[in-house]
Amino acid sequence: MTSKLRAKKFRVPRPDVLEAVDASLGVTEGNPELAKAVAPAPQQPAINVASLDDQVAQPLKAPIGSTDIDEIRKEGLTGRQLRMARRTAQRHDLPATSDFDAVRLLRQAGIDPFQRSNLLELAPKNDGSPPPMTKPGRASRPQLPQRRDASDNLPALIPEDDPALRRAREVERIQQSIIRRRQKKLALLGLRLAFFVGLPTLLAGWYFYTAASPMYSTKSAFLIQQNSEQSSGGGGLMGMISGAGGSGLSDGSSVQSYLTSIEAMIRLDEDHDFIAHFSDPAIDPLARLKADASNEEAFKVFKKSVKIGYDPTEGLVNMEVIAASPDASVEFSNALIGYAEERVSNITQRLRDDQMKGAIESFEDAQIARNEALDRLVTLQQELSVIDSKTAVASIQQQIMSLEQEVDQMEKSLAIHMENARPNTSKVNALKTSIRINKDLIEAKRAELTQTTGGADSMASKNARMIVAEADYQTREMMVQAAVQSVEAARVAADRQARYLATSVAPVRPEDPSYPRKFENTLLSFLIFGGVYLIMSLTASILREQV
Repeated sequence: MTSKLRAKKFRVPRPDVLEAVDASLGVTEGNPELAKAVAPAPQQPAINVASLDDQVAQPLKAPIGSTDIDEIRKEGLTGRQLRMARRTAQRHDLPATSDFDAVRLLRQAGIDPFQRSNLLELAPKNDGSPPPMTKPGRASRPQLPQRRDASDNLPALIPEDDPALRRAREVERIQQSIIRRRQKKLALLGLRLAFFVGLPTLLAGWYFYTAASPMYSTKSAFLIQQNSEQSSGGGGLMGMISGAGGSGLSDGSSVQSYLTSIEAMIRLDEDHDFIAHFSDPAIDPLARLKADASNEEAFKVFKKSVKIGYDPTEGLVNMEVIAASPDASVEFSNALIGYAEERVSNITQRLRDDQMKGAIESFEDAQIARNEALDRLVTLQQELSVIDSKTAVASIQQQIMSLEQEVDQMEKSLAIHMENARPNTSKVNALKTSIRINKDLIEAKRAELTQTTGGADSMASKNARMIVAEADYQTREMMVQAAVQSVEAARVAADRQARYLATSVAPVRPEDPSYPRKFENTLLSFLIFGGVYLIMSLTASILREQV
């Protein structure tokens, strides 16, 4: 917002004021030395003010308004109008006894009592009479503005009654006033700048160059790496994506958050006396920590002393540790790196333990179930007196098939003997007996397979129970094998999840202090104070304009 410059209003002074100005400049009649030093000004032709008055008053010869005093009082004229009428009556040499009488006389003379005066009426007339505003008692004194004779030898190159002279004087006076005001404002501005900007900057520079304690900085960098098998497992674009984000980014952010937490500060104080180091009386009061400071106050100093930045594109963690001595700076830096390495190990170890725990529990459950199925199978074998039901069934079926083959051979032989005219009776009876016996055996074997005899289960029932027990045992065995594979896969995955901290830049003991940065901090203080003053001045100017 741009505010316009405002100047005071100047009024053109009255003739008596100009007379006083000329008197202060030495323009008097009784100064012959000054009159001799300057050549007499040439005479200018006089202005016929009477003719101008006649021309101005020509159209107003008729009375304007009422000329009765009582009627004039009832018109409700303001004090300014009455004073204007009195001045106009004096200018026209009317003997007015009061303001209302002046209005009455002017109206009788045909003159508007409230008409503004013309600047030409201030000039003297040709007949040598005094100006209209000159009082009777002051007629003998030279009044300004007025026209002097050539014999007066005025000390001016331009006649005193020239309006250009008065205008030049007023312009010069205004210019001088403006110059004085500007000089005063510049002086006040310089004083304010010196007080609000220069003095605080000098105090800040004195502190940074003289009173501030030197601080030593140790810089280091470390990288969180993972197992080479995992990093090379996902080749191509997917491998680049998995390596660039995800777990690596989360691990770096986790380490950064831990190193800048109050937990790390408390552990560093317990191990290496962080608070006691910054409570040393050798440190300047502004940077020194109180001996009985709380953890929150110490944490504020810790955040200023330990600066950690994480680069997600490369996974690099940059750390800067500031301390009052170089040895303490290196000691704190090594301790924080150790804390970060332990933190990374704890994070990966927990993840590996969770993965292995689930796989091992599944393997143990599968083993227990397999052993139970095996016990049921052995018990059933002992009860049924059958080791392998399939083999037993196959043996019985084979016996049945062999008996059926023998029956077929015997029936064929019997048919051959029966074709003879006189068959051998003994042989025929023997064949018929053998056929009957074999068929009875076949029926017994088949009954043994399907029917229950003597309270004992059939072979089919035994075979079914054995098949179920064997299938259960085989299923449990397969589950154990799958659990073994899961344990192995979990072990491989846990090995791939292993991460470790690799130090890229080891801490090195500094020799020269890095802080405070004297010139940079002083310049920054100057800019801060200057900006604050600029904002306050703009705000004050805006409020002043609004008010």
